[in-house]
Amino acid sequence: MTSSPPSVLVVEDETELAELFAEWLNAEYDVRIATTGEEALAEIDADVDVVLLDRLMPGISGDEVLETIRDQEYDCRVAMVTAVEPDFDVLGMGFDDYVVKPVFREDVRRLVDGLVERHAYDKRLSELFASASKLAALEAHKRPEELEDSEEYRHAREAFERAKDRVKALEAEMSESDFDAVFYDFDQIDL
Repeated sequence: MTSSPPSVLVVEDETELAELFAEWLNAEYDVRIATTGEEALAEIDADVDVVLLDRLMPGISGDEVLETIRDQEYDCRVAMVTAVEPDFDVLGMGFDDYVVKPVFREDVRRLVDGLVERHAYDKRLSELFASASKLAALEAHKRPEELEDSEEYRHAREAFERAKDRVKALEAEMSESDFDAVFYDFDQIDL
């Protein structure tokens, strides 16, 4: 994500509802609207951070838009915001959240805030896990003297420490409401 406001693409065939979502989010986000699947595919690009996607649309469905977004490997979070009650088919879909309409201002804000926070958190965790994996592989197969003599190893160790510090900083910056926004679905599941 960039330092500019995160970008949200609202994909909703009911124009009034799409505009309402945009109005609710405009203060904090750069919001784009698409009212068809075709428009959504034309609007999606590397700058989009979050997509709010209706499932039932004429022409290209939300399911097909989602599949294309994942096939094209766009680095964005996608929430299905739809009147379609979930069925077992959702288990194989590549969305990050699923919300059944009707939704209200606070629902939409919390949803987008949580997806933005989750995205930032996941990126930092991915960096940390990748660094840890590389270091663990080297440490399992190299002698300590070899590691000490390697400039590449020292750089990898430094990258790991930086990633670890960024994750800790993100955790420290998270308020209780940020944490709840990122992990709110966990409260709804019997674990």
